[in-house]
Amino acid sequence: MTLVLFCAVLVVCVALNWSILYALVVGLAIFLAYGRRRGYGWRELGKMCLDGVKTSRNILITFLLIGVLTALWRAAGTIPAIISYTTPFIRPSVFLLMTFLLNCLVSVLTGTSFGTAATMGVICATLGAAMEVPTVLVGGAVLSGVFFGDRCSPVSTSALLVSELTQTNIFDNIRGMLRTSWVPFLVTSLLYLFVGVATPHTQTSLDLAAVFETEFHLHWIALLPALVIFALALCRVPVKWAMGASILSAIPIVLFLQQLSPGALLRFSLLGYQAREEAVGAMLNGGGVSSMVKVAAIICISSAYSGIFQKTGLLDGLQQSILALSRRITPYGAMLVTSVFASAIACNQTLAIILTHQLCQDTQPSREETAIALENTAVVVAPLIPWSIAGGVPLASAGAPITSI
Repeated sequence: MTLVLFCAVLVVCVALNWSILYALVVGLAIFLAYGRRRGYGWRELGKMCLDGVKTSRNILITFLLIGVLTALWRAAGTIPAIISYTTPFIRPSVFLLMTFLLNCLVSVLTGTSFGTAATMGVICATLGAAMEVPTVLVGGAVLSGVFFGDRCSPVSTSALLVSELTQTNIFDNIRGMLRTSWVPFLVTSLLYLFVGVATPHTQTSLDLAAVFETEFHLHWIALLPALVIFALALCRVPVKWAMGASILSAIPIVLFLQQLSPGALLRFSLLGYQAREEAVGAMLNGGGVSSMVKVAAIICISSAYSGIFQKTGLLDGLQQSILALSRRITPYGAMLVTSVFASAIACNQTLAIILTHQLCQDTQPSREETAIALENTAVVVAPLIPWSIAGGVPLASAGAPITSI
């Protein structure tokens, strides 16, 4: 009954288009009430919540760094330079393929599906509209691309969450993810190539470099922050140090190449980048520590759930059922089925990952296999649920219909 009540609250929030945070706060109250009914005191319940949140402290610190990083990559002209240097290769016949690949590239660089959809996704949607490519196809290519990097980038919040939950090394996980994704990646690329060639389109003369030059000094040195983080990732430097080095490399570029003041740099780091030109702002505004507050709150509340679940045994019955299912249809099959239901109930990627891990952690033979199975189920299943914000927000950013899924 407790779980049914929580599901009902989530359904109401989705139906009324309210923030998922409201449902999570009410859910926390429901689970605390369940704990009280089981005879636990408020002090014990508070310790359960705190123990759950403590498991995510490293990722919360990383979220702050990601917020600063994404803002400074915008302010330094890193993202505009990447876009300006890559979009000349777009041709109408390969537009869908290039949309997919460019969103893959930016999502790997930034580690965020929402941020990529709000930048490269918007740009591709604008180009697609100019070429008269069906919006539903552009939206599908954007969604595919943004979750490629969201899954396997060294600065991805979901990849970091999975490594924290499973207590595994993120670089080992990335190697495993690449090993299990190269075939789907090639198949997807070929599909977008064939569909793009067969889709009617027109030529466009949109010059994004000229748009960005009204706001930035486009220069190859602006690519340095991206190169730094990838070079350090290849050397297996811890993610927090790699992001810190990238941030430090972006600061002089912001101050001297883009000629922004130290005050502006600090403001962008905290509140997100804000362009002077409206056309540029529509594509690039965002990032900053403030952009991570909501997702950090979701992580904290969801982690508090896991602390309550472990101590009160609320999910024990479900865990036993899933364990029995894993013996019948393989551990991966059981995790896939669980992730579909968890994603449908949670309506967001973070809680879906935590619930799937909580329910299925005993089905896999090792922590490393648990991590890869989570990446191949909950992380990529969440955006396929029509009412989940995981898929809805990127599609809304690109102005694409939900049928793009």
